[in-house]
Parts: sequence; C-alpha cells; structure tokens
Amino acid sequence: MLRRADGRRLRFGGLALAAAVIVAGGPSSAQNAVDLTKEMIGEWELSTAGRDRTCALSLKNDNAPGGRKLELEKGCGEQLPFTKSIASWAIKGLDIVRLQDGKGEAVLDLTEVENGIYEGTRQGEGVFILQNLAAARALTRSTDQMIGNWSVMRGTGKAICSVTLTNNDAGDESFQVFVKPRCDPSFAAFAPTTWRIERGELLLISAKREIWRFEADDNAQWRRMPDSADPLLLVRE
Repeated sequence: MLRRADGRRLRFGGLALAAAVIVAGGPSSAQNAVDLTKEMIGEWELSTAGRDRTCALSLKNDNAPGGRKLELEKGCGEQLPFTKSIASWAIKGLDIVRLQDGKGEAVLDLTEVENGIYEGTRQGEGVFILQNLAAARALTRSTDQMIGNWSVMRGTGKAICSVTLTNNDAGDESFQVFVKPRCDPSFAAFAPTTWRIERGELLLISAKREIWRFEADDNAQWRRMPDSADPLLLVRE
C-alpha cells in the first residue's frame, strides 16, 4: 500500500512538473509570436529565388478573417499566379509567416533564413523569397549594374580572364555569361555559362552546375567566397 501510494505521488509529481513547464513556456511563446507580428507589418517583396518575377505586398495590422489584412500590388497575379489565392497573412507557431487563402489554408509558408529574409517552397514551383521592399529594390539596381564586361583577377592584380555578363534569359532564373578566349586554365576549366544575383551574392554557374559565389567587398568589386590568401576578384573593365 505504501509503495502504491508513493508511486501515485511520483506520477502526480511528474504530471505537475510537466504542466508547470508547459504553463511557463506559454507566455514566452505567445510573446515571440507577437514580436514577429510587429516585425512583419510593413512593405515587402515576394519573389522567385532569382528575382526574375516579383510582387510587392503590404502586410497590415488590421484584422481579417483568420488572420490580418494585406494588399498586393497590381500585377502580382501575372508575375506570381498563386498570389491570386492570397487573402490574408498570419503567424503560425513560433516563426512561420503564412500567406493564406480565404479559408485560412496555407498558400505559402515562409521562415527566416537570414536576418530579415524569409524563404518558402511551393511544390512543383520552387523557392520563393520574402524580403524588405526597399532592400529588394536596391538589389534590383545592383543586378542591372552588373551587366557588362568584367575582368577576373587574382588578389595580386593579375588578370586571368574576361567575361561578359548579359541580360539574356538563360532559364532557371539566370542569364547568359560569355567567356572571352585565352583564359587561365583554372578558370577555363570552370567555364561559367550563366549568372544570377541571389540573396546579395553573385553566382557564376557552369554547364555542370558548379557554382562560384562572389560577394561585394568594400572596394566596389566582387570577391569569391569562401575567401582565401590568394583571392579571386571580379573587377569592372
């Protein structure tokens, strides 16, 4: 009898402890959702990963059935057809930004992958990015500015090749690259055929899908990442 009573007390104590943990976590979780809601109110751009198709939207704090109101820029339905189904937005769980239809069903769920940049996937359609509208438009200007002739250089200042970045559509949200003759063998073997800007990085992509990534540095040139003692640079000709 004593053993059974002790067992009941142990089981009761365990349940009480679990309940206490749940209760303690409740307010914190709710607060996280409230904080994220405040962060999301404002102007955003929804786009494909390569930003060849974009849609501006405004996330509001006003209540809507099952969530909060939003406004889509005119033409969003042509750029991203699935946006025609979006009626409201909401925060789900701790960190999911949901763009949803009139019944509250997910059209696109996004989570933060970098500071202020959210990513979501639609089956059969690929990856979509949600980011601050002003920052996204600044990135558009950067993309336009990349078109033209560039020297591929070592950190010593030695040029090893020249490439032309074009705005010729190459599919897969990328554009054509033309490599000029007489390149260093290391770059000639890479032989990029396409390029694109993705999350602030410049990507050179070969026919074999090998990718070299470059980031803009303080000298208004692009440096291959990861960095090394003998860096590789892209410098405007």
